[in-house]
Amino acid sequence: MHTATTGLATFTESEHIDIRAPHAVDACVARLHETGLVTVAGLMDRRSVFDFANQLMHITPHPHSDPDGLTTIQDTGRHAHRAGLAGLGHGDLEAHTERAGVPNPPRMMLFVCMRPATEGGDVLLADGHDVLASLIAEAREAAVMLAKARTAYFGAGAGHPSQVFTIRGDGRITVRLRQDGLARWSPIVHPHLPALRRAIANWQRRLRLGPGQGYLLDNHRWLHARTRFTGRRLCLRSLGEPSVPTPPGFAPDTLGARLPTTLDAPC
Repeated sequence: MHTATTGLATFTESEHIDIRAPHAVDACVARLHETGLVTVAGLMDRRSVFDFANQLMHITPHPHSDPDGLTTIQDTGRHAHRAGLAGLGHGDLEAHTERAGVPNPPRMMLFVCMRPATEGGDVLLADGHDVLASLIAEAREAAVMLAKARTAYFGAGAGHPSQVFTIRGDGRITVRLRQDGLARWSPIVHPHLPALRRAIANWQRRLRLGPGQGYLLDNHRWLHARTRFTGRRLCLRSLGEPSVPTPPGFAPDTLGARLPTTLDAPC
């Protein structure tokens, strides 16, 4: 188990679900319901990635996706210097959720390694539940401010005003974040960003992907990042809406009495 004092934890091979095993899809759905994340193995080519994604989500296109709806993620040598395109370079990629700058970000993301980096390129994953719980315990004011309505603007001119933590009408909490040049912050939130970054760093888990390995997550709950790398790392990503009903984000009752009553972002 990971705690904030043990340093960066890692996922083990035993946690991966091999999608070629019987009832693998059912096992993935069960784990998604439980934690919002599942790590997978056995996706050895583009077709298997597409077929697996298609069983779990209705694939939605991305501005950079290929005709089949999957997006090829690699260092193109020409995009990394442009705001919002650091993922197509080889540098560090800060913790974020996908498509934070649109009104309704996709619920699911599947990310699979086809060819690992020569060195680096590790995935860093942090559960938004743990990040918020840490803030409530150690930086209560930051937790409240980061849930205030319209304290962030994610995206370019056609971006979206929002907040990091949103309490939905059903009471569940969702997460939305980007930390690059396309993120702008209210003056009341800006002083609390260091606390947010510390909480994320304390709860990140490292995932070193080999060929055919990847992860499927609830994009409204989990934050993902990447370390810098060398070599010809090649990955595939699919975004979409769950084909099996899955509650978004996480339930506030899992935070217990630590949840402040003033954490009242709009529905």
